[in-house]
Amino acid sequence: MSYLAELAANGALVGLMYALTALGIVLVFKTSGVANLAQGALAMVGGYVMWWFAAALGAPLWLAIPLSLVVMFGVGRGIERVALRRMVGQPVIMIIMLTLGVEILLRGAAPALWGAVVKRLDIGIAQQPIVLGDILINRAYFWGGLVALVLIGLSLLFFTSRQGVVLRAVADDQAASWAVGIRVERAIGLSWGLAGVAAACAGILWGSVQGVDWTLSLLLIKALAVAILGGLDSIGGVLVAGIAVGVLENVIPGYVDPLVGGGTRDLVAATVILLTILVRPFGLFGREDIERV
Repeated sequence: MSYLAELAANGALVGLMYALTALGIVLVFKTSGVANLAQGALAMVGGYVMWWFAAALGAPLWLAIPLSLVVMFGVGRGIERVALRRMVGQPVIMIIMLTLGVEILLRGAAPALWGAVVKRLDIGIAQQPIVLGDILINRAYFWGGLVALVLIGLSLLFFTSRQGVVLRAVADDQAASWAVGIRVERAIGLSWGLAGVAAACAGILWGSVQGVDWTLSLLLIKALAVAILGGLDSIGGVLVAGIAVGVLENVIPGYVDPLVGGGTRDLVAATVILLTILVRPFGLFGREDIERV
């Protein structure tokens, strides 16, 4: 039982870190109705930016982290302003393909700019595990999960604020929002900026665990599984789904890999995406929109 508890506990913390990446997907979809397929590359760029400030320029952590968040907020808003705003009136599928193109572009551009060698990113987390009886908790996962939990909670509070209500109004009906004087394009730009901040936090945390290189962009698959399972328009669903995906991804390989020789971890996220779309397309907590024709 202690083995199962250890797998589940570490998996839940990893899932919270996945949820932090998925948060950016939900924020953009909640405001604009567009699936943000560039979130994995944004997390990767966030990790590179943090490494550049902290390691290359030698900035202290208390300065490097907020600078990285500010830069990634600008990157998110820049993507919306330069690329996505030009797609107003175009079919949604073309906008989604554009975000995928941004993902591919950033995935190649960041290693070309900063180098493809794995960058070590030290944010001051000790390597020794946390010991709880017979259970060992990865210290990096613990702090990463805690940070993710706090940021997701702050996002829930943000949507109760005045600006959050504006974003919710834009998500419900963009035409009506325009009619009452809401700057819809500014609201969508804000959601992309916040998605960049969420991606930066995820990139920094994961970069401290595995180093910073192009593989951080592969977080997109995990984030999509979490966002789809929780509901693409539900921030609370991201929290629950992240824990669920993390636990499944850790527990199943823990018992199945020794029997089949490994490789089952990558199947979990793909299976979650497939089953959720087939059984409950709007996710666990997403809103089901029924159109009458």
